Amino acid sequence: MTTTDDDLARADALSMRGRTALVAGGGLSGQAGSVGFSISWLYATNGARVAVFDRDPAAARATVDLIHAEGGEAFAVSGDASNDADCARAVAETLERYGTLDALATTIGRGDVEGIFDVEREQWDQILELNLTTAWQLMRHAYPVMPPGSTVVTTSSGAAASRGPGMPYAVAKAGLEQLTVGAAATLAPNGIRVNAVRVGVIWSTFAARVFSEEDRAVRAAATALKTEGTVWDIAQAALFLSSDRARWITGQVLTVDGGGPAFSSSGQAGPTSGGAK
Repeated sequence: MTTTDDDLARADALSMRGRTALVAGGGLSGQAGSVGFSISWLYATNGARVAVFDRDPAAARATVDLIHAEGGEAFAVSGDASNDADCARAVAETLERYGTLDALATTIGRGDVEGIFDVEREQWDQILELNLTTAWQLMRHAYPVMPPGSTVVTTSSGAAASRGPGMPYAVAKAGLEQLTVGAAATLAPNGIRVNAVRVGVIWSTFAARVFSEEDRAVRAAATALKTEGTVWDIAQAALFLSSDRARWITGQVLTVDGGGPAFSSSGQAGPTSGGAK
């Protein structure tokens, strides 16, 4: 084989052709959309058959209808990812419908801002369940039926690297990243790649419910690139990690956040105009 015979040397586009994907939280609600919806859409428009798993049947159906209108293939799976039996059923229904499962994307989460000691035990358990345990449950049921070459993508948050004040949400997302890394090492002998996308401050349906247009401008200005990310920035990263372009990438956390918080130019390293000191 010559150097240019490698598939990557001649790849002309990211592709999911011939693959089947299960996207948890893939329903569409609100005008700005969600990460799960955008991943479902990009998977489908790049050739995958997509099972859209969501606890809101109408939202799942909305995603499926849009994919069908674009000529893609998808179907809705109604269920709650925090319920282990529903996760098992989502995997089973995908297999029954399409005969295989090659890609799993988990996007379930809730961004609470309470402090780690400001919540009661029930709320603590709920936050960890939504942001961490749902991904574990889905992976646990999916990996035994996934063939070599399959992929898993989880969605984390910049909060995972926060130094505080502490939030249960940040703890859960940090745990999700460790789950991702651990699952990648565990499933590597199966030929299954597992990676995470760490999501920065983006505009989405969830953000639109919480922030005003003024807040939106402030949030954008606070990034190093001085721009606002959207659900599509995250979905493109997930698509890359799920495609054969990323065939040698596993156990990684890809940060998509516009460069993180903006830095102030208050000084520089090295000699000054006054000479060395």
